[in-house]
Amino acid sequence: MKLKNKVVIITGSSKGIGKEMALLFAENKAKVIVNYSNSEEEANKTVHTIITNGGEAIAIKADISKRKEVTHLFDKTIETFGKIDILVNNAGVMTSKKLKDITEQDFDTHFNVNVKGLYNTLQEAESKLADNGNIINISSSTVKLMLPTYSIYSATKAAVEQITRVFSKEVGRGISVNALAPGPTETELFLTGKSPEFIEQLSAMNAFNRLAKPIDIAKVALFLASDESKWISGQIIGANDAMV
Repeated sequence: MKLKNKVVIITGSSKGIGKEMALLFAENKAKVIVNYSNSEEEANKTVHTIITNGGEAIAIKADISKRKEVTHLFDKTIETFGKIDILVNNAGVMTSKKLKDITEQDFDTHFNVNVKGLYNTLQEAESKLADNGNIINISSSTVKLMLPTYSIYSATKAAVEQITRVFSKEVGRGISVNALAPGPTETELFLTGKSPEFIEQLSAMNAFNRLAKPIDIAKVALFLASDESKWISGQIIGANDAMV
């Protein structure tokens, strides 16, 4: 029960790694806000699973690239549970294209969600996260891998990492701020459009010769959300099985 009586917002937690975090955090007695932008049915299913297993959760719709919706997300959470202890910035978009093929719309979408979204949630957290809280920003090991077709996505995650480092020294109030950088993970977002050969190639790049499961990443996030990790702040934690 590492997170007993803690209230956590997990952005983009209707499926994938975010969903696995929501389920694991709820198992550890956190009160979970399942945030979604479009996947209402999946978000409600995640909430239903948590409640069925004896946990507490609600779903709140908010597009993190829109400031008013982020403000609503934070205010609704405080209205429902009285506080916010933990923020996990998990929501993100990813398109795999060579730089020459990336459209201006692709560029804007990536930076609006992955970077402006982070900016929006951190500005809200500055005043609305409880003292001694925890913030976990989800980055990616692609920042270090230099994989072809990942230039824009990797650029947004590099921005996430630098904002994490600087904000950790600005926010104060005992709040720890870290970034978690997963390697290739078996999610719909990651697997879509990838050939079996490419997936096999990526799997061979780490020590265990497999892709991560969402639960592998969620367990690291649980540690970073718990009081045991309080002396860690401003760090980028790689969860990629020695890939980089």
